[in-house]
Amino acid sequence: MEQKKVKVLIVDDSALIRSLLSAVINEDPRLEVVATANDPFDAREKIKHWMPDVITLDIEMPKMNGIAFLKNLMRLRPMPVVMISTLTQAGAPATLEALALGAVDYVAKPHSDDPQALAHYGQSVCEKIYWASQANIANLVSTDFTALKMPPKAARGTLKAGFLCAIGASTGGTEAIKAIVSQLPDDAPPIVIAQHIPAAFSQSFARRMNACSAMTVHEAEHQQPIERGHAYLAPGSAHLLVKRIGAGYWCHLDTGPEVNRHKPSVEPLFDSASEAAGKRLMALILTGMGADGAAAMRRVKERGAYTVVQDEQSSVVWGMPGAAFKLGAACEVLALEKMSLAIMRQSRR
Repeated sequence: MEQKKVKVLIVDDSALIRSLLSAVINEDPRLEVVATANDPFDAREKIKHWMPDVITLDIEMPKMNGIAFLKNLMRLRPMPVVMISTLTQAGAPATLEALALGAVDYVAKPHSDDPQALAHYGQSVCEKIYWASQANIANLVSTDFTALKMPPKAARGTLKAGFLCAIGASTGGTEAIKAIVSQLPDDAPPIVIAQHIPAAFSQSFARRMNACSAMTVHEAEHQQPIERGHAYLAPGSAHLLVKRIGAGYWCHLDTGPEVNRHKPSVEPLFDSASEAAGKRLMALILTGMGADGAAAMRRVKERGAYTVVQDEQSSVVWGMPGAAFKLGAACEVLALEKMSLAIMRQSRR
């Protein structure tokens, strides 16, 4: 029986971009562009007529920008949206806002007509659209952690010496990580994070998290000390590794090749954190497509550390956590809203 194709609607004011996206998406046997729209008003009519499974949405458009349209769409008719974004520092705030409003993912605008570059770009676009079609949209538009009670501060002397928490995430991860970190007190154990994110976005994302957290959130720097009450996000251009020097931990940035097709990757973070902290490590894998970090989490667990994966019900995409679960790498499976309490629970003596 032939698999039903994922119906895609492209919304972009550029005829060239609409044509390029249509060509690369229609190359994938799992996907089919059913219509294109040149502005959000046109898109509204096309959504009613074609009932697409996924929309690709440009952020910058005349009449109504993509953010305003996304806000209306998620309120009236929630559906999977992949933003077509400028992967620059200028484009970061709008893209991160789109993810906060309920977009599943984002891809860069195509900027080359070189056949090899276009093929690589097309593969990335199609993968993200396909995963978006499988996403649990309810978790993108209904999660509200503001009403949750923040875990209590740890009494002086009760935090395990050398305790460290490492988090890995991908699709849907920016909001999931923010939900966890924003619910931790200012004396929480140190946290190191690998989120699949472009280099131009990681600094903006760290600032966004810092603004809504009691913890101090940094884009990690090379040879930066890792301290209690602080969280360190891997820059989008490097792997974040943890090194132990004396009794303390330090950030080490590795600009070497991609691991599992990602930089930053969860795998080198988990392996280095495990080497540094041993049984005093707690490793979490959150929502995301693919399997990055799953094998490393199993190694971490085998060394005696405590490992947690996000449950399928609260994940946007149960790819990475599902892969770790299937490998038997998880000590515990938890809903997102229980993660902050679990971190504080594990960090106490």
